[in-house]
Amino acid sequence: MDTLLAAIVMGIVQGLTEFLPVSSSGHLIIVPYLLDIHDPFITSLEFSVILHIGTLIALLLYFRADWLRLVPAFFAALRDRSLAGEPDRRLAILLAIATVPAAVIGFLLHDIENVIREPGLVAVMLVVGGGILWLAERTGIRQKLALDLSFGQALAIGAAQALALVPGISRSGISISAGLFAGLRRAEAARFSFLMATPITAAAAAYEVLQVVRGQGVPIQAGPMAAGLLMSFVFGLLAIAVLLRFLRTRSTDVFVAYRVALAAIVLVTWLSLIR
Repeated sequence: MDTLLAAIVMGIVQGLTEFLPVSSSGHLIIVPYLLDIHDPFITSLEFSVILHIGTLIALLLYFRADWLRLVPAFFAALRDRSLAGEPDRRLAILLAIATVPAAVIGFLLHDIENVIREPGLVAVMLVVGGGILWLAERTGIRQKLALDLSFGQALAIGAAQALALVPGISRSGISISAGLFAGLRRAEAARFSFLMATPITAAAAAYEVLQVVRGQGVPIQAGPMAAGLLMSFVFGLLAIAVLLRFLRTRSTDVFVAYRVALAAIVLVTWLSLIR
């Protein structure tokens, strides 16, 4: 496949799957495998950094109004040592608490995604993550807002997010599932997941940039780089908006079905090639 076309495809895949509960890391392993993409730039860390920067910009732009309130509210809560009468302060602290487990576990186990890259295992994890999401749909009361979460529940949702280090689980999928288990409404669980993902995505992008700076790397190709960045940004914005609107009135079952179907395709392809 042409390098520019491959960059466009991978940018679209990253933008959509970073936020839909279907696993971006799993798709970034599966899609090159299924489409036979072996271009050294497209499969490089440098290109991965570009794609993650695109989705980070999408997150920051979409939730810019929230962050302009939440960041000052967080520091005000620390300064005054009080959450009284300020919903934004409580939400900011809940998000900070939820970020801690993923940050700690991500720092300790950041290389696990590079070790676990077997398509067969990704397919299994797609099914596992889909099963968790299916169960969350059927056990959660779906009545709470994020502000109704306890600090312990926020911590648990953050800990669940760390499971997404295993390709196929999905960061948004597992954190939305945890939010549903905690009683959040579907759209509220997704919104909390996206807000919680912002500092984690920023930290991951910064780490990858540092790795690129330290390493030799592959030569940067300006055209494919720009195309990948643009596609991951545009389709990231689209995925956030569509998912939040979709979950206001519909369940996540369509994503469960998609995960199982994709896993079946990958397993059949993988098994046929290893024989």
